[in-house]
Order: sequence, then C-alpha cells, then structure tokens
Amino acid sequence: MPHLRIANLRVDVTEPEAETLRIATQELGIRATDVARWRILRKSLDARSRYHLRFVYTILVECPDEDLVQRLLARQPPEVGLFVPPPFENPQPGREPLEHRPVVIGSGPAGLLAAYFLAQRGYRPLILERGQPIKQRVPAIRAFDAGGEHDPENNYLFGEGGAGTFSDGKLTCRSSGPDVEWVLERFVECGGKPSLVYEQRPHLGSNRLPLIVRNFRRQIEAFGGEYRFGCRLEGLDIADGRLRGLHTSTGYIAATQAILGIGHSARDTYRVLLAAGIPLGQKAFQLGLRIEQPQEQINRHKYGRPEYLELLGAADYTLAARGQRDVYTFCMCAGGVTIPSVSEPGCLATNGMSTSRHETPFANSGIMVTLQPHEFGSEHALAGIELQRRFEQISFALAGGNYSAPIQTVADFLAGRTPPPGQRLESSYARGTTALNLNEILPAAVSDAIRSGLPIMDRKWHGDFLTHANLLGPEMRGSSPVRIERKETSRQSPDCLGLYPVGEGAGFAGGIVSAGVDGLLSAKQIVRQFACG
Repeated sequence: MPHLRIANLRVDVTEPEAETLRIATQELGIRATDVARWRILRKSLDARSRYHLRFVYTILVECPDEDLVQRLLARQPPEVGLFVPPPFENPQPGREPLEHRPVVIGSGPAGLLAAYFLAQRGYRPLILERGQPIKQRVPAIRAFDAGGEHDPENNYLFGEGGAGTFSDGKLTCRSSGPDVEWVLERFVECGGKPSLVYEQRPHLGSNRLPLIVRNFRRQIEAFGGEYRFGCRLEGLDIADGRLRGLHTSTGYIAATQAILGIGHSARDTYRVLLAAGIPLGQKAFQLGLRIEQPQEQINRHKYGRPEYLELLGAADYTLAARGQRDVYTFCMCAGGVTIPSVSEPGCLATNGMSTSRHETPFANSGIMVTLQPHEFGSEHALAGIELQRRFEQISFALAGGNYSAPIQTVADFLAGRTPPPGQRLESSYARGTTALNLNEILPAAVSDAIRSGLPIMDRKWHGDFLTHANLLGPEMRGSSPVRIERKETSRQSPDCLGLYPVGEGAGFAGGIVSAGVDGLLSAKQIVRQFACG
C-alpha cells in the first residue's frame, strides 16, 4: 500500500491535534475514508506571527487507491510525495565468540541506550555506575539543595541516568532517521508521552526523568542485564593493544568489550584513561552564564493572544547574536530553575532544568560562547578541564565557599560595575545567591563576547529581552573540552581494541538523544562482531 508524506500542513494552534487528518483531507480534496492509516511524522510551531501561531505538520498516510495517489502527487500545497520509511538496522549477531559479557561504563544516555540494545539482543550487559540508584540519588540532591554537604559520587552529575536525569530532559536532536526514532521510542516505552517521537522540541521534564530512568533499568534487568552502583572505573588492563579487564573501586572485572559512556564531568576518569595510554585530545567547548527572567515576560512577548498560554504552556525562546564572536542561548528552561552543576568539592557551576509542568515564575537559559583549543592556555589534553576547574574554583570562593551562586543584574554586567554590597536579587537558585561582578568568573574573551552579544539579542526583541533580567554563573558544562579518540569504522579506541568511547564525555554527542544514538551505534558494532553467549 503506497505511503504518502504530506508536508507543510499548517494548522491553527487552537485546533486539536486529533483534527489533523480531517484538515489534511479537506485541503487535499479527499475523504477521510480514503486513508487507511496515518501518523504524525513531525510537528513544529510557526511563531513568526505572535497573533497567529500555527503548528506545521508532516504526516504519513497510507492510501489504498493508487489512482487517487497519483492525483495527489500532482498537488501543492500541502506538499505530497511518496515516502518509504527507512528501516532500522538490526544487525545479525557475529560469529566471533565473546569471552565475557560486555560492560557498559556509565548509565547516562549513551550508556543507557547501549545497554538497552545489548540486553534486548541477549548479551546480558554489566552496567557500572559510580553513583547511586535513583531511590538514593533523588533524596541526596534534595538534601544538597536544602543546604547539605556535597557528595562527590552522588549528585546532579553522577548517579543513575547520569547528568541527563537532572538536565531538563530535552530530546531535541539535529539529526533524524531510524536510529533517532528508535531512541525516542524507547523513552516513550519507559514512560514518556507518545508525542515525543514527532514533536520538534520534545521535553520529558526533570520530574519525569527519574521514573523513566528507573524503568530503563527494570527493562534492562528483565532482559538479563545487571547494574553495579557505587562502582567507579580506576584503571584499564590492556595487553597487546586489546582490553582484558577493568580495575574498579569494587574490584577487578574481566572484560574484552566495554562501552565507555562516562559523561563530560568525570574529570578523574579522564586522568585514568590518560594514565592507561588512551589517546585523548582537546576539543572546542561551550561555556558562559545563565540568564533568568520572569516567565511572564517571555509569555507576553511570544504570545499575542491570552488563550495561547493555556494551549501551549510557558513560552520558550532561541536567540543568537554575532558580536565579537557567536553568542547563543542554550538549554532554555521555561518555568524552570537554575541548579548547581557540581561534581567536585570547592567548585561551582550552574545549569538549568524544568519540570514537565513548567510551573515556576522563572525562565532561564544558558548564554553561551564557544572557546577554541588554542585559547585553553596549554596543549595538554586536559587543559580545557583545568580551565573549567580554575573558574569554577574562583566562583566558589568569591561567592562565599558554600555553593551560593554568583549573580548580577544585566545592566551592571554590561557596564562592568561591581554590585553594591549586600545586594539581594530574586532567583530560582535554591542554595542562595551572592551579588558579584560576573566578569571576574569567566575568561575575559567569554565575558567580552557576552557583553557584546546581549544587546544584539535585546534589539531582536525590541528592547524586551533584558528587562528584569539577571545573570548567574558560571555555566561551564555546556559540552566536553575533551575528545576520546576512536576509529571511525570500528568505533573503538585506536590504542585499545574493545574499548568504545561514546556520548558527550567522549566528545561525540551534544544532548540526550544524540548521546543515546551514539551509544546505540557502538552497541550495534558489538552485536555485528560477536556471537550472543
């Protein structure tokens, strides 16, 4: 039965999603009964007119009448074309015997999706996670937010699900295709809403992610996989360029195939890899500040009609500016909170997250700049990490040494003024804030670029972007400053066969979905080569 892809179908946002097929058939001049089955492939928001917001749909329909199909193919708009959905590659198991079950190091998105695929195919992976399971992780984070001590092994960055569990849950991905769909479908299967697979900016919410991550674990365990929590990688056993085993904080593990999904904040693990002779290199990374504004201000600017807020929820935004260098918003959290993104004691960095309900009165977003390796100050592979650490330590000390976040009004930051002593500014940051000159907690090139870019963003909003806005920081964990080298075809470390660097920590991904796909592709490579035990 022919599949037709109908693109550029524009529907007023006040129309229920269930009416999409009726509207499509009306525009095409056919009956709904002419369509056997249909589904949404893509849904995005056309916000060019704040008074007339529309959803833009791409839908897939199956039409049994081939004569009708030919007539429809000649029509525009909507744009109609034949469509053959690309298949998901599910490789046949190889023939090479696998002496030990595969090990997955890290339970963030890359490790999680790799482990799921391996478990589903019967390879019974062993998942090592340095932090604790969700049941212990959530209360530990709540205690820290309330003023408790920082646990370097169980925090916003380390623990079941990795940093992704408390990183807002955005599933936006620049790429598409069957691997992306497979990853999104797994999130739906484990508790996400079905529309995740076609929304332009799918969002799980930090309140749903712990349950979803736990459901992943239950599925993996049901397939025969095993988790070991509180298990940190401390060394590699390599012989003749091949992996033989792993030295961990809980003992030695024999392993010839290991997926390395450590995340971009496992700084001690990078040093373990260097000591083992694993090739690492510098990589450009993103850093900057977070901007907080009243969410009502964003809603008012983006929505020209009051009913839009009820229909669409808290409004978000994406902005970019070319000043001294590119400056852009990142991880915008509508109705969210600013959080401490801390993996080491004595350091302070920020991030943002929001629940699925977007219920706080604050909007926050990263204001980011890309720093190139030649700006790190050294050619050492970990020079970018040392740069991050230096400014995180400065921020921690200047803000009082208690994980309070440095904060400043945009007006004072742009003018380079030091805030008046004792100034109190409203913020969503739970551990409290300290008014400081934020130009002191960033490399000069980054603060200069942000000062140049913010007024450009404000002009794009006709002077309504920086009103009532404050800045917090620093945001140092936008991406990894390190790349763990790997061969393009085999996806393995060139100096350690059997070791598969994946995800953001390896420098090959930039978000939950892209990291998940990266882990999946390496899991496929293991299946393709080795027989299932």
